[in-house]
Amino acid sequence: MAAYIGAIDLGTTSNRFIIFDHDGRITAMDQMEHEQIFPKPGWVEHDPMEIWQNTGKVIRGALSKAGLTGDDLAAVGITNQRETAVVWDRRTGKPFYNAIVWQCTRTADICKTLARDGGQDRFRAKTGLPIATYFAGPKVRWILDNVAEARAAADKGDALFGTIETWVIWWLTGGPKGGAHVTDVSNASRTLLMDLATLSWDAQILETVGISPSMLPRIVPSIDSDTWGHTLKDGPFRATIPVCGALGDQQAALVGQTCFSVGEAKNTYGTGCFLLLNTGNTPVPSRQGLLTTVGYQIRGERPVYCLEGSVAIAGALVQWLRDNLGLIDEAPQVEDLARTVDDNGGAYIVPAFSGLFAPYWRTDARGALVGLTRYVNKGHIARAVLEANAYQTLDIVEAMNADSGVDLTRLKVDGGMVMNELLMQFQADILDVPVIRPEITETTALGAAYAAGLAVGFWSNMAELRQYWAVDKTWEADMAAERRSDLVAGWKKAVTRTFDWVD
Repeated sequence: MAAYIGAIDLGTTSNRFIIFDHDGRITAMDQMEHEQIFPKPGWVEHDPMEIWQNTGKVIRGALSKAGLTGDDLAAVGITNQRETAVVWDRRTGKPFYNAIVWQCTRTADICKTLARDGGQDRFRAKTGLPIATYFAGPKVRWILDNVAEARAAADKGDALFGTIETWVIWWLTGGPKGGAHVTDVSNASRTLLMDLATLSWDAQILETVGISPSMLPRIVPSIDSDTWGHTLKDGPFRATIPVCGALGDQQAALVGQTCFSVGEAKNTYGTGCFLLLNTGNTPVPSRQGLLTTVGYQIRGERPVYCLEGSVAIAGALVQWLRDNLGLIDEAPQVEDLARTVDDNGGAYIVPAFSGLFAPYWRTDARGALVGLTRYVNKGHIARAVLEANAYQTLDIVEAMNADSGVDLTRLKVDGGMVMNELLMQFQADILDVPVIRPEITETTALGAAYAAGLAVGFWSNMAELRQYWAVDKTWEADMAAERRSDLVAGWKKAVTRTFDWVD
């Protein structure tokens, strides 16, 4: 068998291709950012063709850096920004509209209409999700309602829908010439259209939302020994490689962190922030505003479910500080700027740029910078930016503790922001639990690699994968309880100031 596994990481701001060896170590990586398109306030789009073209470029780039060819890869796994929706022509591969990104709020009116009969939790018993702009189903409906060409193609059976992994798998395996139109269970569970118990599209919900079943991909296991298709000799790999593993990015991080046992949790600090708790083979309904979602499924086995807390704006807040305010030139500089002060100076930032996700689910909320005095300077604002990520995670952990009935005792972390040691220490302080960073922090791509490798026997089982996980650093809480209580009270007050901004 070939000595390496490839992982395509289709993120919100960039595409990466990472090559892993058998010990889960990175051999080579290439990365390209793609354009963030903001046509109107609250609207976020990507160009699907740019994403596909960049995918080919990073594949070729990483292979070149490693001195390898596609034939050196045993399989390819894929992970992706999840709820982002693409609708395209099955005959040509041409998108009918830009991809509507998970952060986009344009479907608020559609969601309000869907919630009139049964409320925001109308579909929660089946899907584990509230009706919200976050999820892919309403985005598809918006495209059908607003793009005449898409509606006409859907009526004729020529329109296909997919989240980003579906879009790229389709192209990798042939595109208009017979490409596989599939989505794994973890991504399907983020559409608001899949029944968590049956792992199938729900006909009643499809009819209610107004989406034809002919548009939808086939739902497949995340780790699938029945290969969905192979890459093409004339494609970016220049080789025939099985495509057999896919996971939404947060579920991929769960697998990459080897959270295979009930009660294990991880938090990923990326564009958004996502905390997942493994709840085993039975979906656990949330009473605290969390999401019930599929973690992963191995072919022939029962799925593993999770409770998830989703935060819309995490690392994106640092990008906003850089790109919109110009207070830093590069994202890592936020830590140096924040260290110029000892605390937040009484200032809090609540980044409700596209509403608040879990546990509030307030589409009417908008971002707020509160507690300002003449004393506050740019260092305090930088610190408030970092602290917002920790406070939002606290909101999720409190809800998760209440839902699960078991208090979190430690938190595994990953994602780009975990290299920010000021943030990690503050996170431990505000949660009052140890925060643990693994040696390999690229856990999202690693999870996709694990999925593909398990499917083809590159790794024998999940128990084998645990031996590759190792601690890099642990932060212990070092904050007085009274200080913690005061800071959290300020955050809770700041959150309420964001409510009811949008009528």
